[in-house]
Amino acid sequence: MEIELKLALPPRHATRIRRHPLLLEIKPSKRTLHSIYFDTPGFDLMRRGVALRVRRIGYHWVQTLKAEARAVGAMSSRPEWEMAVAGGASPDFAVLPQAALALLDGIDLTQIAPAFVTEFQRTAWLLTRGDDQAELALDIGEIQAGEARQPISEVELELKAGAPNFLFDLATELLTQAALYIEPRSKAERGYALCGAIRPAPTKTVRPNIHPRQQAHEVWNAMMQAALAQLVANLPGFLERGNEIEYLHQLRIALRRLRTGIALAKGKVAGLDAQPQSGVDAMRGLMRELNPARDWDVFLHETLPKTLSALGENPAQAPAPGEDSLFELIRESAAHHRLLAQAALRDAVFARLVLDLGRSLLTSANAPLDATAPDIDARQWAAAILEKRWLTLRKRCRRFARLSPEERHMARIAAKKLRYAADAFAALYGKRGARFITALADLQNALGQANDAHVGVRLLQSLPRKSIALSFDLGRIQGALQVETTRHAHISAAIWRRLAQSRLFWRE
Repeated sequence: MEIELKLALPPRHATRIRRHPLLLEIKPSKRTLHSIYFDTPGFDLMRRGVALRVRRIGYHWVQTLKAEARAVGAMSSRPEWEMAVAGGASPDFAVLPQAALALLDGIDLTQIAPAFVTEFQRTAWLLTRGDDQAELALDIGEIQAGEARQPISEVELELKAGAPNFLFDLATELLTQAALYIEPRSKAERGYALCGAIRPAPTKTVRPNIHPRQQAHEVWNAMMQAALAQLVANLPGFLERGNEIEYLHQLRIALRRLRTGIALAKGKVAGLDAQPQSGVDAMRGLMRELNPARDWDVFLHETLPKTLSALGENPAQAPAPGEDSLFELIRESAAHHRLLAQAALRDAVFARLVLDLGRSLLTSANAPLDATAPDIDARQWAAAILEKRWLTLRKRCRRFARLSPEERHMARIAAKKLRYAADAFAALYGKRGARFITALADLQNALGQANDAHVGVRLLQSLPRKSIALSFDLGRIQGALQVETTRHAHISAAIWRRLAQSRLFWRE
């Protein structure tokens, strides 16, 4: 079983790793690794979560077969079979053990051919502390798929002996010297994307694998692992294709789910004690840095086109990039805040947050998070949380028709918190919660649309008035947004009345 932790870094920071105090007294090994990854024309191995490569190390060839990885944040573990092969750069299936061959059952092995290549220089150090031992490898090179190229610049920490926490300790120490950031994808996954076998797409919420017979701490851990997996899965897409706005949206959803998990742990399941207050503060600070980019994305791609349509204008005929207009100002603001958000996610603060979360979830996966707090039945715990959040929502929605925009915003947050909890706990109740969750989502969406219009007014007010024509455009769009805010207020009031009459599934 291979257990590793991987982080990326700008190539210019490779020297900082080589000169890190951790490594100064250790003689490294250096070698150039040329690896050929194999698959069928239909990428059958990839679809099964299997990676097959043959790697040249010096004058020898080594064949490796890896099964799909199980990841916790930046760390992954996977079954792996490695053995020397003769005869050059082609796989030898005869040397595979039965467990490995079982992964290939039903695949036409005669169709297997080279899919892509990785070529990089690896500088490796062996670090030992007590019973713990790990290899730290600095890989610099590229992935090649036909004419396409993608750089490799990363640090891999592989556990050789001892506890996985050792890898987190080393990674945290490395962060003090180099600008490392989270890279959840394997070289194989990036290679498959480069050769067109994978079409990268945002990762939406996946409900955690929980059931009614579990205890509260087990459900909590599964919820947090699912949220952390969603967070890191969307990171590469946003960093590399930030103009695809769904990546940032899903990143923020995952971050909210993590914050919800920390809040749910208070008083029932130890989570706040396991996660230092610095981590809670880091999540809050990160959300503040991501929020403006999301606000501008929503305004540019959703709110503004609807508003222009309401004014009788064709959004597709907006001035092209580069023209001096309100639209160009909006595009520039959106791009500027997107860059700030990307910088925040490349920062060591975010990398440390993911590492700390991964460490705490890994060590607490099979035990209560607080030995001093008695564990409770999962459904009992869920019901108490859902009831409390429902009462908060009812309070926020009292005299709904008279709520100010700020009060509606607070109601939207309460609806969102209840929905995150209801979604997370849904598997504990079977199909009983489906109708309530749908009604709750309708309310959240209606409140969200009204809030988007309100936020749009605020964003427009932040733009400079460079000319009379620009001021006129700003004024008429703001007016249309204020009308839209009022219209959605009436719609959401009716939706709230339907939700208020719904059966509360956790009480049954």
